[in-house]
Formats: sequence, structure tokens, C-alpha cells
Amino acid sequence: MKKIALLGCAAVLSAIGLAKADPVDLSAYVDANGFIDVQALTCAQLANTYQSDANVLMAWYSGWYNGLGHKHYMDYKKGRELEHLVIEYCKVHQDESIIHAIAVNLHDMRVEGMMQEK
Repeated sequence: MKKIALLGCAAVLSAIGLAKADPVDLSAYVDANGFIDVQALTCAQLANTYQSDANVLMAWYSGWYNGLGHKHYMDYKKGRELEHLVIEYCKVHQDESIIHAIAVNLHDMRVEGMMQEK
């Protein structure tokens, strides 16, 4: 009976391991001209890429948003915090765009007084 239970546990653990997809390299989203349409990227794509690629994407988005606001300062700590919040949000809301996830989390950070304007 113990052997059957152990085999059952092993099968379940194995299935869980197989269900988790391997991360997708950011280059998979590059078009024929070598560009990534950052406005079209989904939370699923961010949540399922390598951490280093997520870092690159979030740094790009940070620059984009700061450029739109004519800001030339980077709050490193808040940027990393926002990145973490966006990735966690994206894990739950995979059908939404990354831009929407950023907007939701920026708003929440501002409401909570976590964002300091420079």
C-alpha cells in the first residue's frame, strides 16, 4: 500500500513539474524587422519570460513612462518595487496587457503614497 501511495505522489509531483512551462525568451516576440510591439505584450508573456528579460522590459517601460512625463530621474528602489508588483499582478491577470498592469500598479502606489514625484 505504501508503494502505491509513493508512486501516486511521484506521479502527481511529476505532472506538476510538467505543467509548469519553461520560460520563453524575449526574442520570441520580435517581429520580422527585429522589433517588439511593447503595447501589444500581454501579462502572460511577461510572467512567462526569464527574469532577466522581465528586467529589460520593465526598464524599457520605465524609460517610456518617464519620457512621457518629461522626467529625467529614476527612482531605482520604486522601479524595482513596481516591477515586482507588475509581475505578481501579471501572474494572476495573464490576459491583460503589460501596459494596463503597469497603470493599475502605478495608480495603487500613488494612492498608497509609495510614489514620490521628483
